[in-house]
Amino acid sequence: MSDKKLRIVIADDEAIIRLDLRKMLEDIGYDVVGEAADGVQAVEVTKAYRPDVVILDIKMPEMDGIDAAKIITEQKIAPVLLLTAYSQIDLVNRAKDAGVFSYLVKPFKATDLMPQIEVTVARWESIQKIEEEAKSLEDKLETRRAVDRAKGILMDQYGLKEQEAFRRIQVQSMNTRKSMREIADAIIIAHSI
Repeated sequence: MSDKKLRIVIADDEAIIRLDLRKMLEDIGYDVVGEAADGVQAVEVTKAYRPDVVILDIKMPEMDGIDAAKIITEQKIAPVLLLTAYSQIDLVNRAKDAGVFSYLVKPFKATDLMPQIEVTVARWESIQKIEEEAKSLEDKLETRRAVDRAKGILMDQYGLKEQEAFRRIQVQSMNTRKSMREIADAIIIAHSI
């Protein structure tokens, strides 16, 4: 288990199951920060508390756990672990399509739950890191495209060589304390007017 005490939201329409699950989770070292009795509440509580993981039952009123999981994962709020008595293939497939990270069938023991939670959180963190890296690479690529386009404009307008055009953008960036992307975008905008 990680050193940090993981924060968990649980949702089940049966209060006694929520009580038992809360006790089990707290006994193994987790912090249950919120509870819900239906899928709509689960989404609201998850948005409010931003937990490390959400544990949902499938069959709940208002909105089932899979539909709630879909909203939670699409909005990148937290990873979802489904904890349910239902193991039908159609539910499993719906869970996969909704972006559920783990699926545990009742009955279960605390020793079953802890590894599922830890793996769910690790997978979530890994995916978040990959998405951040992809965004960073995309930003770098867009910057490169803008700088290349701005260099071309300067080369055409002032008869500069590529290195000279690049150097002008670089110097302007340093002098104004703006990014090369901002300078390139300004050159592109000024040229299009």
